[in-house]
Amino acid sequence: MSFALHGYRTSVRTSTGATTFSLVYGMEVVLPIEVEIPSLRVLMEAKFDEAKWIRGRYEQLNFVEEKRLAALSHGQLYQRRLMRAYNKKFQLKGFEKET
Repeated sequence: MSFALHGYRTSVRTSTGATTFSLVYGMEVVLPIEVEIPSLRVLMEAKFDEAKWIRGRYEQLNFVEEKRLAALSHGQLYQRRLMRAYNKKFQLKGFEKET
């Protein structure tokens, strides 16, 4: 177990640049104390334009998808770098038959 921990602690890791929460929900975590949360009644009184709201929501969802794709490509690049570094150090050893 100590060898596994040592390997984990000493291996190079990179970040995707996004939190898991933002990749799942499309926004960063906001605590209720940080922002005043309006009720549905207040939103209805503000009379938001429904088409404008739908357009904004659509853009928001597209942005989430872009963030997920960026995180995925970053992970793939990281794995390629790891593979290249491993293959550079790896040497194929052949076996010789003894007579």
